[in-house]
Amino acid sequence: MKPTLFIAVLFFTFACMPPPKETTIEKIDEGKFDSLHMEAVPISKLSESRFIQHDSFPSRDSLLIFADIYERKDSKPIILLCHQAGFSRGEYRETAFRIGSIGFSSIAIDQRSGNEANKIINKTAQLAKEKGLPTEYIDAKQDIEAAIDYLYKLNDNESIVLVGSSYSASLVLLIGKNNEKVKAVAAFSPGEYIEGISIQGSIKGYEKPIFVTSSKTETEATKSIISEVDTVWTNQFLPDFEGIHGSRALWETTEGSDKYWDAFKTFLKGL
Repeated sequence: MKPTLFIAVLFFTFACMPPPKETTIEKIDEGKFDSLHMEAVPISKLSESRFIQHDSFPSRDSLLIFADIYERKDSKPIILLCHQAGFSRGEYRETAFRIGSIGFSSIAIDQRSGNEANKIINKTAQLAKEKGLPTEYIDAKQDIEAAIDYLYKLNDNESIVLVGSSYSASLVLLIGKNNEKVKAVAAFSPGEYIEGISIQGSIKGYEKPIFVTSSKTETEATKSIISEVDTVWTNQFLPDFEGIHGSRALWETTEGSDKYWDAFKTFLKGL
């Protein structure tokens, strides 16, 4: 091969290669959860378990899904955290560390249907809009499915736990039923949010552990959602106080969050 031709081929090969993937690490300053108290540190200097690893991976249609990995030193990530409408992976900034404190590593993702939570922008939704992709609730289904595959591999091909909030609570119930990579589902305020799909009908015959909770005013609606599932599989926490919609029930600022946590923790440890 002539030198000039070789150089041209080499240039073309490298020009077509995707850019190198960049992983960053953030350590929590004095245990605070606010993103304003985050400090970037080299992996080599990372000695504490309270840190976040930022990563990304492709959805089913190749759209990048951005994720925060909350990994304890002694365990692989096993819990996938999916946010509610208008939110981002920031919905779980506080929650993921509390999950870690009871022994579980987790991953929080940005779905393409969302916006912002706790000052953390939904990068997946932002990118989807830039590309002109649809961002309805059902369009995020492929993001969650791709995240399941990603987390399953990180967990050494062991089944995982899905956690959803509001519209994503409905999606994780829908997805989890027949996905062999999912062993249990926790749904915070699921409802009939997916146009053209009956969640109640779709999850009839579920044979996996399900945890369901909501605000007090949503109790009857959530009861209806899981009414076709054998009670041997269902665990529903019914608040006797006002509570709140979605996984914000686990935020420290939410009334009765300690009671939500007790119920959720019992479910996780029972797995």
